[in-house]
Amino acid sequence: MRRRPVAAMEKATTKNPNSRICFLASLSAFFWFLLLYFHFVVLGNQSSKLGQIPVTFEPRQIQHQEQRSKTPPRKNIGFPEVVEPQPPRKDETNFPFMKALRTADNKSDPCGGRYIYVHDLPSRFNEDMLKECRSLSLWTNMCKFTTNAGLGPPLENVDGVFSDTGWYATNQFAVDVIFSNRMKQYQCLTRDSSIAAAIFVPFYAGFDIARYLWGYNISRRDAASLDLVDWLMKRPEWSIMNGRDHFLVAGRITWDFRRLTEEESDWGNKLLFLPAAKNMSMLVVESSPWNANDFGIPYPTYFHPAKDDDVFIWQERMRKLERKWLFSFAGAPRPDNPKSIRGQIIEQCRRSKVGKLLECDFGESKCHSPSSIMQMFQGSLFCLQPQGDSYTRRSAFDSMLAGCIPVFFHPGSAYTQYTWHLPKDYTRYSVFIPEDDIRKRNVSIEERLKQIPPEQVRKMREEVISLIPRLVYADPRSKLETLKDAFDVSVQAVIDKVTNLRKDIIEGHTDENFIEENSWKYALLDEGQREVGPHEWDPFFSKPKDGSGDSSDSSATNAKNSWKNEQRDQS
Repeated sequence: MRRRPVAAMEKATTKNPNSRICFLASLSAFFWFLLLYFHFVVLGNQSSKLGQIPVTFEPRQIQHQEQRSKTPPRKNIGFPEVVEPQPPRKDETNFPFMKALRTADNKSDPCGGRYIYVHDLPSRFNEDMLKECRSLSLWTNMCKFTTNAGLGPPLENVDGVFSDTGWYATNQFAVDVIFSNRMKQYQCLTRDSSIAAAIFVPFYAGFDIARYLWGYNISRRDAASLDLVDWLMKRPEWSIMNGRDHFLVAGRITWDFRRLTEEESDWGNKLLFLPAAKNMSMLVVESSPWNANDFGIPYPTYFHPAKDDDVFIWQERMRKLERKWLFSFAGAPRPDNPKSIRGQIIEQCRRSKVGKLLECDFGESKCHSPSSIMQMFQGSLFCLQPQGDSYTRRSAFDSMLAGCIPVFFHPGSAYTQYTWHLPKDYTRYSVFIPEDDIRKRNVSIEERLKQIPPEQVRKMREEVISLIPRLVYADPRSKLETLKDAFDVSVQAVIDKVTNLRKDIIEGHTDENFIEENSWKYALLDEGQREVGPHEWDPFFSKPKDGSGDSSDSSATNAKNSWKNEQRDQS
């Protein structure tokens, strides 16, 4: 066989086309392997790391990002839709109250989300007023009523109407000092304002204005309020929320703090009209239906339990009482007020064989005797509670304390006032007869009440008796164990209000649709609702047609008249 030369063989090998193709294919495969490895492994790791780093987006970037998102944003129920692009939401950690909000997450802390910081006010705003107690009322020596932590002198149980302990001759305007002394016993006080759910201002606003309502110029009446606001606004705590987490208490009706003009003849001071005060929450025994910065809390009664058993024993006693009167009324007529229905109520009581009347007038009267009043209420199924000189009366709480079902004639006497303390379903514990039924249609109260089935009366009375703990102020020198009194309910409501406000701020909610003139309606909304509409009680709260001011002139006039009638009954 003929052999090929070696040189020829080597030349043929290096020029083999199949070998060249194999080499190029291997090189190409290796290149694509490197390319894919770099894309999926190297770049993939870097992307995952970048996802862990907070990135700040410009508003335009956020807008495009939201447009690409498949999940629609959560709607703010009750608030207008935002059409224009909004700036990015602030990082939650930047809000100065976040530390306070996070305390609620600590389940091992019984005070988490409930801490209260109390301002250490100069004594001129509180204690100095008690030292000058004779100046607190033009007609009444308030010195005895400020004793026993504001409860007043003990009541002797001569007629067996009261319990042997826990009953005091408490003045109806003493809530300022009672509330402040109860706050001293609050179990979740803190000296660290940064963890506070709310901030309490122990200013005796009611005592302050009571000193100067008669015979003093407006400069004198406004002095302490202006001084207080100036003091508060200089404090670092104020700047956290501009005072919207602050609250104070005044044991008087709101009209004493809502002077409309700078006329010397106008009534009260302008505390609640001060810009700073509009941010705070003021707890008063009667609030304005047309304003958002005051909230109604109960008038003090004569009963101030020191322990839970004091309440339980009293409740059981009220359940077992025999009530011989269908209805009763304690009060005086208002002949100078053409809109008052008291005269007609008194006349119906006089004509009825199942009605009891305790007439009040100047001079000696059983209306000034807590024993006589409570004895009548304890013997009645229903207690009539028409308006006094203003919407509300202390008598409403005295009657419920006696287990008597209240009959109201105006929604502003209770239903729109004490929404923190009373059920929104007023039919559970009371009867409502519109004033016009008495004034214009001369409806028989006796016949209306007789139409209520006995079983329904029993359920309503039981509801009233069950409400007693949250309508009384416990003795500030002791502490209830399981029950929540009027103080506890009020403080928790303030905390809830501030907490919800803070959450709204974080989530960017606004109250653009809020109408302050309809404030009374918002308090009646169910949980989660934010918007109000027409209401069956609109006629009761219609503003004067001339549109003047924040409240009608009649409100200030009635406030002034309440002082004149202070010694006549329990208005």
